[in-house]
Amino acid sequence: MSNSDGAETVPGDTKRRPIRRPRPGSSAPRFAKPLTTASVLGWTALSAIAPGAAHLRAGRRRAGLALLGAYVVLLLAALAFGLTRNLENLTAFAGDSAQITVIIVATVCALAWFAVLVTSYIALGPNRLNQQGQVLTGILVGVLCVAVMSPFALTANYVLTFRDTIKQIFPSQAEDPEVPPPPKEGEDPWGGKDRVNFLLIGGDAAGNRTGVRTDSMNVASVDLKTGNTVLFSLPRNLQHVRFPPTSPLHKQFPNGYMAELPNGGLLNEVWQYANDNPQLMGGKDKGPRALMDAIGYTLNLKIDYYMLMNMYGFADLVDAIGGLKIRVEQDVKWGGHFGTAGTIKAGYRKLSGEQALWYGRSRVDSDDFSRMARQRCVIGAFAQQATPAKILANFSKIAGAAKRLAKTNIPEHLLQPLVELAVKVKSARITSLQFVPPEFYSGRPDWVKIRQAAKKALSDSTRPAGQAQTANVTASPSVTSSSASPTRTQAATPTQTPTRNSQKTGAKSLSELCGLA
Repeated sequence: MSNSDGAETVPGDTKRRPIRRPRPGSSAPRFAKPLTTASVLGWTALSAIAPGAAHLRAGRRRAGLALLGAYVVLLLAALAFGLTRNLENLTAFAGDSAQITVIIVATVCALAWFAVLVTSYIALGPNRLNQQGQVLTGILVGVLCVAVMSPFALTANYVLTFRDTIKQIFPSQAEDPEVPPPPKEGEDPWGGKDRVNFLLIGGDAAGNRTGVRTDSMNVASVDLKTGNTVLFSLPRNLQHVRFPPTSPLHKQFPNGYMAELPNGGLLNEVWQYANDNPQLMGGKDKGPRALMDAIGYTLNLKIDYYMLMNMYGFADLVDAIGGLKIRVEQDVKWGGHFGTAGTIKAGYRKLSGEQALWYGRSRVDSDDFSRMARQRCVIGAFAQQATPAKILANFSKIAGAAKRLAKTNIPEHLLQPLVELAVKVKSARITSLQFVPPEFYSGRPDWVKIRQAAKKALSDSTRPAGQAQTANVTASPSVTSSSASPTRTQAATPTQTPTRNSQKTGAKSLSELCGLA
């Protein structure tokens, strides 16, 4: 039954609400319109950047608003995190726990976005499309899901590659019992040191040679507080280096490495000699230890860690970052013994990996000391131009080259502090000192003068902040680098060279020497 007001009556005098009919000329609600193939794809795609949009279009407002609200909250949280962090804060991601967290978060985000797209597609009701539309939208939405998940998968893959590279290069205590245990939480990872010394070695282990020749040897002495760094370059043909009393080779060569050979006993032979004579060194693969002892004793520094990079691998690294921009002082012929491959012209040049390698190695119309100067410029240019953006863009290539060709004794647990230190060094002052003629002669080294110059360079690098932070320079190269009270032995008395001790020496800015911007 019905009455005049349009409401229907039912037994018991209860009234039902009147049925509302659309007014003449009015349209139905927008979301009630049938969806086409294009609109299904469009709203699903929109949900990839604005989760919940498809649900709202389908009339599922509660679910749509919930998804959109959660997305906005996460977006604002991510924005706040990014704005409150700088490069030093981001170095925490070098830690193992942070890497695992990134992998988990990337995986969860990939699965979440996949679920959002699938549910958005289903909410739009693709079953109301014709068969051709259902097949087409299903395929394209599947492609869209892969595209949306790819950045998260790529992030997780980068981190996994990074972790694998770290574990292959940096030793852990589980793999090597000589590796010190990681510091406890809150302890200084550098053990309270003011300065840490790294021996950077360029190895020449070509296929036609036996063993490794350490043709490029540089010590990077880094102030842990300021990041100021002094780069000491030692010539490969430095003769008759001495070893500290704590070294197994001290007894074997009390007067210097192969001092009985007037034209032998070169510094670049020490590594391989120690490896070839494990009975003298007390074990296998002691070349790094022997070279660290010899160079540290020469400079009166304690060498804490070493890093060896095969020179041919360095070319791969240079190519991975797109080449190096270097100021070439004069034409350098390269390739083979006679420079038949080409010439690197003077001026500001962008060198490929092979060219950068030969620029640092070529002795055509040159000598060891000239190429030492070029090598330190190549190292400085790489350190400056290997920006985070370039590293991320070419990470797989860089990681692959590093895994194949790098070797170090830096413990895995020091990676995060090392990255933090590298960030500090990048914006600090880097000076360089070469022990080359005419100020230093490699045939008859003046050990006293070498130590005095090293001490002065370290002292100058701290100015105007403070005093030098190295051990006292002594007149006897038999003093161990860690000894605060030096002793003298007759066998280790240094010989004088044609180098005049009154001649002025000192470290110079790498930017000025190499024309680095």
